[in-house]
Amino acid sequence: MADNRVVQGRMVTPGKLAELVEGDPVMDAEAIADAERDCPECGGDVLSVGYMPSVTEFVTGFKCQQCDWKATDR
Repeated sequence: MADNRVVQGRMVTPGKLAELVEGDPVMDAEAIADAERDCPECGGDVLSVGYMPSVTEFVTGFKCQQCDWKATDR
């Protein structure tokens, strides 16, 4: 899968997608993947990204490609 993806009309890197989900910059992020589920708000496609917001935590973040919906699996 490509490293960069389009989210709400903007091309984002894994780190930027993780930042959109988290709300703050993150230490490291893995490749962006399709979450294989639909957005609960608009029905659009959802992307997932694994990232480390701190040295002791790993989070999987989910973000809709079309709307503002986002969630995390801590």
